[in-house]
Amino acid sequence: MKLNTNSNVYTIVYAVILVIIVGVLMAVVSQGLKARQDANRRLDTQKQILTALNVDFQGQDPAALYDDLIQETEVDGLPLMVATIDGQTKYVLRLKGQGLWGGIWGYIALDDDKNTIYGINFGHESETPGLGGEIVTENFRSRFFGKHIKDAEGNLRSVAVLKVGNKAEEGQEQVDAWSGATITSTGVNDMLLTNLNEYKHFLMEE
Repeated sequence: MKLNTNSNVYTIVYAVILVIIVGVLMAVVSQGLKARQDANRRLDTQKQILTALNVDFQGQDPAALYDDLIQETEVDGLPLMVATIDGQTKYVLRLKGQGLWGGIWGYIALDDDKNTIYGINFGHESETPGLGGEIVTENFRSRFFGKHIKDAEGNLRSVAVLKVGNKAEEGQEQVDAWSGATITSTGVNDMLLTNLNEYKHFLMEE
């Protein structure tokens, strides 16, 4: 029987078969690339953590450097990276939050006193270039260096990210928010407070 290539049935069957073939091909390609994609994501994460530790990996193998300096573990189901930098122990905690247009994240590195900020790094999905997007810059990151997340009595307080002229609560240290990026800066402030409290049990251990 000769097929009627002009019929609706033929068109529908042809379209369904084409969709199935394309779907199978895409699944095969995706599966084939998965290992490489996972490796790229891990390398990007390693670079972010090294940046939070103020480690210059330019011209070096970041993955090898990461493995040499950092040990991965968990506390209370949360990721914790323990690094040795110049013979000193540093603890790196993961940060996740919400900015103006999408997710923001980062890693905060603390000295072995679990109080002094040694370094920090931020990333974002889609914050505005020149405004909220500036949280990734050295200018903003460096504002946190040397700040403390606990007050004089040892209570966990985080670090307040506030507009110039505003004052943090008594006993809490602060950094200046990025000018013109109020919502993103508030997101960073909330992210720090929320995530540090998730690690509170670890941070308050002697």
